[in-house]
Amino acid sequence: MKKLSKLANDILNVLMALTLAIMCILVFGNVVLRYVFNSGITWSEEMSRFLFIWMVFLGAIGALRDNDHLGVDILLRKLPLGAKRVVFILSNLIVLYVLWLLLDGSWKITISNLHSTAPATGLPLAYVYGIGIIVSIGMGIIVLFNIYRALFQINTLEELTRMKESEDEIIQAVHEEIMELHHGQKQGAAGGER
Repeated sequence: MKKLSKLANDILNVLMALTLAIMCILVFGNVVLRYVFNSGITWSEEMSRFLFIWMVFLGAIGALRDNDHLGVDILLRKLPLGAKRVVFILSNLIVLYVLWLLLDGSWKITISNLHSTAPATGLPLAYVYGIGIIVSIGMGIIVLFNIYRALFQINTLEELTRMKESEDEIIQAVHEEIMELHHGQKQGAAGGER
C-alpha cells in the first residue's frame, strides 16, 4: 500500500511540476517573441490557462493528502478522543458527498463539451473540464482512506485531525520531507555501491 501511495504521490508531483514548467516556458517564450521578434504563439495564453487550471486542481489533491487545506479546529481540539473520531468521520462524509457532486457535475459538463473546441488551441474543452473528474476521484480515495484510518487505526486520529499552525510549521514539514527523501536517496546509493 505504501508503494502505491508513493507512486501516486510521485506521479502527482511530476504532473504538477510539468504543468508549471510548460506554462512558464510558454508564457516566457511568448513574451520574448512579442518584444524581440514582434510575433508570438497564438495559442500560448490559452494553453497556459488550461495548464494553470490543471495545476491548481492537482495541487488540491496533494494538499488534501498532506492535510494542508484550511480548516477550523477550535472545537475539535476541545473534544475527547471518541467525539473527535465522530466529528472527523462526519466531516469527511460531508466532504465525500461534495466530491460526489463535483464528480457528477464534472462528468456531465465533460460529456456535453466533448465536441466543443477551444478557439486558439483547438483542444476539446472536455480536457479542461475532465480535471474535475480526476480531482473528485483522487480526493475521494484520500477521504475514504482517512475515514478507514480513523475507524481502524487508533493512533492516527491525532495525526489526521492536526492542523498546521503557521507558515513556519508548513515550511518545517516540507523541510523534514525533503530531508527524508535525501536520506533515502543516500541509503539507496550506498546500497548500490555494495
